[in-house]
Amino acid sequence: MHWYLDVLKKYATFNGRARRQEYWMFALINVIIAVALLVVDASLLGTGIIGPVYELAVLLPSLAVGVRRLHDTGRSGWWLLIALVPLVGGIVLLVFLASDSKPETSEYGPSPKLAGTAA
Repeated sequence: MHWYLDVLKKYATFNGRARRQEYWMFALINVIIAVALLVVDASLLGTGIIGPVYELAVLLPSLAVGVRRLHDTGRSGWWLLIALVPLVGGIVLLVFLASDSKPETSEYGPSPKLAGTAA
């Protein structure tokens, strides 16, 4: 859970690097929370508004951690926009996000993997 909270603490921090574990743990916890909210909303309220409000609230941190993850692979954050290309774009972005970190220091900072931090 600390991976999720660490990303929320860096709410709109688009500079720096994010390890694979930080990105994917945030994504996993985010999906679990979204599904739980949808189930609760559907069963108790029936409005369908809680899920979209939550997703809107975590949109900026999701984009920020995605950009930092791309920085860790040596790519610009603008590569997130490749997901807008139908079919192929999402697959390419998934491969980029799942790629291993670049071990050397880059223009985005030192490798968080080598430093032993989740930055």
